[in-house]
Formats: sequence, C-alpha cells, structure tokens
Amino acid sequence: MFLKRKGGSSFGSAKTLGKSSTANGRSFGQNKKGGFRPSSRPARRKSRFSEDIDTSLFVKKASGSVEIKVEITNSFADFSLCKEAKKNLEFKKYVTPTPIQDQAIPHILAGKDLVGLANTGTGKTAAFLLPLINKVFNDRSQRVLIVAPTRELALQIEQEFRHFSWNMKLFSASCVGGMPIHRQIGNLRRNPSFVIGTPGRLKDLIERRLISLETFGSVVVDEVDRMMDMGFIEDIKEIMSGLPQTRQTLFFSATMPEKIQRLVGQFLNEPITVKVSNGNTSTNVEQDIVRIRDKALKFQELAQILKKDELTKVLIFSETKAEVERLASNLQEVGFKADSIHGDKKQHQRKRALTSFKNNEVNILVATDVAARGLDIDDISHVINYTIPQTYDDYIHRIGRTGRGSNKGVALTFVA
Repeated sequence: MFLKRKGGSSFGSAKTLGKSSTANGRSFGQNKKGGFRPSSRPARRKSRFSEDIDTSLFVKKASGSVEIKVEITNSFADFSLCKEAKKNLEFKKYVTPTPIQDQAIPHILAGKDLVGLANTGTGKTAAFLLPLINKVFNDRSQRVLIVAPTRELALQIEQEFRHFSWNMKLFSASCVGGMPIHRQIGNLRRNPSFVIGTPGRLKDLIERRLISLETFGSVVVDEVDRMMDMGFIEDIKEIMSGLPQTRQTLFFSATMPEKIQRLVGQFLNEPITVKVSNGNTSTNVEQDIVRIRDKALKFQELAQILKKDELTKVLIFSETKAEVERLASNLQEVGFKADSIHGDKKQHQRKRALTSFKNNEVNILVATDVAARGLDIDDISHVINYTIPQTYDDYIHRIGRTGRGSNKGVALTFVA
C-alpha cells in the first residue's frame, strides 16, 4: 500500500532511511518489479484482544517544529525543597523542570492526592520522587511505597531515587521478581523509608508479613494503565485497601481509560489532575510502515533495513517471548550485535542486556512489551514493530522509546 497525506506527500517510500529500504533497491510499499502497489483502503489489523487497529495510524511525519509548547512557570530553585535536595539537583545540573514536574511538584509538596498524565519520557519519575524525598527528609517517620509494573521500571526508579537523595541518609529497598528474595528481605528488615516494587513480589512479601502496609503514609502507583494491561488491577486494589485511610496517593500514567477513572474515584481523596500530554503520539517520531507481501522474506527485509547507517541504536518489538529469542538469535547469526529482553529471562540477564544496549556494546535490542514503558534510554534512533502491537495504546508506548526530549526518532511497523 502506498499511503498519502493531505497535500500529496508520500509515506510509502523510505525517505527516513535513505533512497531504498532493501538491498535490491525497493522502497517501502514497492513490489518486486519496482512499481508501487495500487492504492487501496487502509488495512485493519485485529488483535487477539479484539481491537481493530487501522494501520494508517502507523504513518505520520514528525512535526517537532510545530510542537505545542507548555509554559514552565518555575525553576527547581523555586520549589520548597530542602537545601540537600536542591544541592543534588544542582550537581546533576537540573535547572528547569519538565511540564509535568513544573505542574505536579507544588501540589505533591502541599500533600495533595494527584493524578499525573503525561506522555512517556516526560520526567514523571522525578515529579513524584523529589517532593516525596523532601517529605521523608523533613519527617523521618514517613514511609513511601512505590508500585511499578515491571522490574526494569522499579529498578530504574530506585536508581533515580539514589541520585536525588544522595548524602541525605535516606534508604530504599527494591522488591521485584526474578531476583533473590532473601536479599530483599534483608533490605526490608533495615526499615527503609522507600519501598519500590512490582505487584507480585510486593504481595508475596506482604503475605509473609515482611511489609506492613499500615506504615506507609504515601503511595505511588506508576504506569497505572500498564498495570491494567498486565492484569494487575486486583493486586493493586488489594494493596491499596491495606494502606492507611489517611495517606497521600499519587497515580501516574500516560493514558486515563475509564477503568482507571474508577480506581481514582475509589482510592484517591479529592485529587488534583495534572495533564500535560500534547497528543496521542510523539511529535518527534517519524512513523511509517514496511509492507511485507511474502512472510518468508520478512526477516530478510528486516536485515536489509538494519544495515542502513541511520539505524544507530534500534529497539525491535515482537509479540511473544519465543519470537523475541528466535529473532535475536537469527540477527546474531547474520552478524548483527543484538540481544534480547523478555519475561522468561532472569533478572541479571535482563539487566546485562539493558546495560549492553545503553553502553552501545550491542546496538539492537529485541523485546516484548516488557520494554515498552518506563525505560529511559535517550539515544534510541529507531523503534521497529516486527509484529503489530495488540492495542493502539501499546503502539504509542512502544514508539515512545524514541524521539525523547528534543531528539528526533523513527518508528517502523511491519504489516502484511
């Protein structure tokens, strides 16, 4: 299919990758003889969860030049943070907050319940960590529980906590699956001020009476929409029900479906809603499709695309763990520096793969949707959807791994 936007600009070509997308010189959307296929109505792909996805939504020019600017009214120096926290911000050369930080931090410092809505990569973690670190530093009796959907995001939050609380004598414990529980139990027995974990492991430790929910005066549920997608809704309800009635509750998410609105009504007290999202998809991401007529040639097409010089750091998404492992292995066999990340891998294997990717020891990471949210890797040049995501929200979060901040990125989606 050769898709066109208003004004006649073509999207079926490989403009974002150079003159051609394959070794034989064919551009995206061309047939083997070099001619473009006839235009037709945009195809739809129905996922196994019965969501129809119009593939024309995967085609969009980056429009960073017309991105809506959100006015920033504060600097970090303006916030009522303790001098120790401000010193750590100065050391990291943080001067101007992002929009979500600018709007959320004052309300959290004031003790309000809050729902923070912002596109991925906008600094949501600092928006809740900074005021909560300040809260606990000023009152050592306070404790904070942070719930995240994946191990990677939980560990990333803890890493940021350590940066922001450096030399403040505040301590944390991460409680995630796939890592030795005895070490986590030892950390909990030191009575840390911040407990950061995933729902399953937190529930396990709560049932063992190693985490007392009634001791937490603040709770953060991060990536709430992802929690819903992953089936953690009942776990979240159970955890929230065990917390004190008088508490500060913060929900952070990129989207706000009706089910989350009901959660907000059930567990938050007169919350402030802060929304700084400026569109369904990142304005910095050039989006296009790669049409595959013969599935037997799909891997060959991918390999040819990956040879392009523009693809400096690539995150490839596939649907199942087995597919991810097989694809990474096949890429290695033909000479690419690739690794994989999925739920069946042990935590040390996932951490090693992410570290290698961040440090450019490998420039291709193949992943399931475990990597679609929260991972903070700034210089990903391309996201490739080797399989179409199950929902359009999943697509939004996948491509949000590129085009972060002021950077430009490219997202390509393989369609049949």
